[in-house]
Amino acid sequence: MRDEPNRETGHREGAGPWRRLPPMTPAGRAATAVPGRVRTVADPAAGPPAPPGGRTVPPSPLDPGAALDPHPVHRRLREEFPLTYDPLLRAWVLSRYADVATALTDPRFTHGHRPGDPACARAHTDADPAELRAVVERTAHVLARRLAGRERADLVADFCHWLPAGTVAAAVGVPYRDMMRLVRGRAASALAGECGGQIAVREKALASFLGNVLADPDQVAALRDAPGGLVARAWTESLRRDPPVQIVVRRTREDVRVSGGILPGGSPVALLVGAAGRDPERFREPDRFDPLRDDPGQLTYGPRPCPAVLLAALEAEYALRALFGAMPRLRLDDGFRPAPAGLITRAPRTLVVRPNG
Repeated sequence: MRDEPNRETGHREGAGPWRRLPPMTPAGRAATAVPGRVRTVADPAAGPPAPPGGRTVPPSPLDPGAALDPHPVHRRLREEFPLTYDPLLRAWVLSRYADVATALTDPRFTHGHRPGDPACARAHTDADPAELRAVVERTAHVLARRLAGRERADLVADFCHWLPAGTVAAAVGVPYRDMMRLVRGRAASALAGECGGQIAVREKALASFLGNVLADPDQVAALRDAPGGLVARAWTESLRRDPPVQIVVRRTREDVRVSGGILPGGSPVALLVGAAGRDPERFREPDRFDPLRDDPGQLTYGPRPCPAVLLAALEAEYALRALFGAMPRLRLDDGFRPAPAGLITRAPRTLVVRPNG
């Protein structure tokens, strides 16, 4: 399951950045536009060009080290290069919240899918929220009880990895072990639909959510017995601050004006969802995890309901309820801090906890 290509980008995590990416423009060259600067980028096979006239070359979201900490690169792109062509991604890059939000919703952009988008909603049959809620609650409870007696546990391997697959298996009536085999065989979407089958994305989103909550003892205290509304706000905040999918690709239908210049029609565009979620022009103290912020927002899921959007929110809510119900003293292990990693998709790979404090 962990090696499944991301449906948003076609990229396999850990694979080289040139696999299954959009082609260069027909001329093999592209203009990189920033305020007051335009330079020509050669074919990426020739290597990075020298800075013309001493001007700074924009950083790439695929630069070495970005997998561990992409935020310095994202910050520079937002501030200095809001529109730039990246020869590694072979796409124009947008990093500001307003531009990324536009590209995800404006009909002048095409080629892409987000759970909850209008086209997605039209493709789904109505799901019974009460039935899905019961399935998620039961699955989360069983998984949490299995961890309660341990001295230490890894919530990514022992909980987040299993809850999304378990809820889909129960919802479609497939035995759990068979569902895991189908997921590894990339056949989950045949049973659960394109959105419901995005199990790996929900797994990463859940890992980031639990990491954000458990990293702050004050958040643990506030959310341990919190009503569903506060948990939902914390879930939205985690999707903003640490989206599971960092980069998605779209294509322009026509020329589109954005920050820093004009995107040519028919061009591939890489949207830095991770950078947009931390744009200080949109969010105050954007690096801070704050479920009570009065300027919430997230770009991972669209605004309309679909099974994947509903399932993801229910999994976050009942994960907390089940974990704190089975382990009231649950906390991170001594000295452990969540460490997100990844370029295209991103989340903590381990969450080592002490179930009994």
